[in-house]
Amino acid sequence: MALALPAPERAGQRTNSTPQQRSPKRPRSLPQVPRLSVVIVNYCLWKETASLVRRLRAAPCAQRGEVEIIVVDNHSPLHPLARRLRRWPGVSLRRWARNRGFARAVNEGCRLSRGQWVLLLNPDISFSQGFLDGVLRLAERLAAEDARAGIVGFQLRNSDGTRQLSCGPFPTLAQTLARMLLPRTRRKYHFVRARRRRRVPWVTGCCLLLRRACLKDVGGLDRDFFLYYEDVDLCQRARSRGWSVWYEPRLRAVHHHPLHLRSVPAYLRLLTRHALLTYASKHWPSWQFRVLAGLVEFEARLRRQWAEHHGDDDGAELFADLRTIASDLGARRIDEARQLLVQVVRREEHRRAS
Repeated sequence: MALALPAPERAGQRTNSTPQQRSPKRPRSLPQVPRLSVVIVNYCLWKETASLVRRLRAAPCAQRGEVEIIVVDNHSPLHPLARRLRRWPGVSLRRWARNRGFARAVNEGCRLSRGQWVLLLNPDISFSQGFLDGVLRLAERLAAEDARAGIVGFQLRNSDGTRQLSCGPFPTLAQTLARMLLPRTRRKYHFVRARRRRRVPWVTGCCLLLRRACLKDVGGLDRDFFLYYEDVDLCQRARSRGWSVWYEPRLRAVHHHPLHLRSVPAYLRLLTRHALLTYASKHWPSWQFRVLAGLVEFEARLRRQWAEHHGDDDGAELFADLRTIASDLGARRIDEARQLLVQVVRREEHRRAS
């Protein structure tokens, strides 16, 4: 708050001969440090992101200045809503000149944030009134009761109100192959029956509460992941360092467009396969990882032939790239695989823009 200055003396105004005593200077008020930081990564979803930010700002705890909102944009086309977001109190917007992937964008948002707890939200998340205040109360309880509670996920619902699974076991080669026979909604996740908070192996990153001390200890999200499986990897690394991962069913949010309810075009399949291979290279025995890399190479070859047979030139090119990425990762050529992935992302963004 600025210091008050005396009004300028007007012409002809009398002044006292004795100087007036000045009141002691009031200390300059410092900006309030938020108790909770909300990080949102935007990619071509300006309307959804702006709508989510509006709901967050309407929460009582946000109105009291206890919450800050950081939006990191991963090189989306400029939109008028971006200018509005910059002007809203309590909201920070960081725009990148190129798409660096979800994990790096989250790390940037966490770096810019100040709260001791970080709530990571996808733009396609919605929630009822009281959710954000409930998250803040939960963070306070955990801070007082459990110094090693590092990560918390919540109960998720689909747009139609049905249950959406949000946690699961750590993937293994056998489990990954066996679960291919299950519906897509259950391949990665498992159903948890719980009325109270309980420990789980991992929770999905679309709606995730993170303790800053835990993030700092594990070094944030792994930058090797471009999209998907970075949440599973984060939980596994946190647990290995003594942090606990929790599922809280009493706080509920709606996730409108989960991956397992969408079609999987060639580009998205390439991203998910790269993510699974990256995870397996870090956490599986070498022989299991090599088996998976070989299977992905074989799958990519078959899908490329199918795409060529049906005249899908773009799909054939993407599956050829996936085969090269799987080969590079299988041979531990991590940098080469990442470089090719970045080239594919830029090529696909250029195709969409043209």
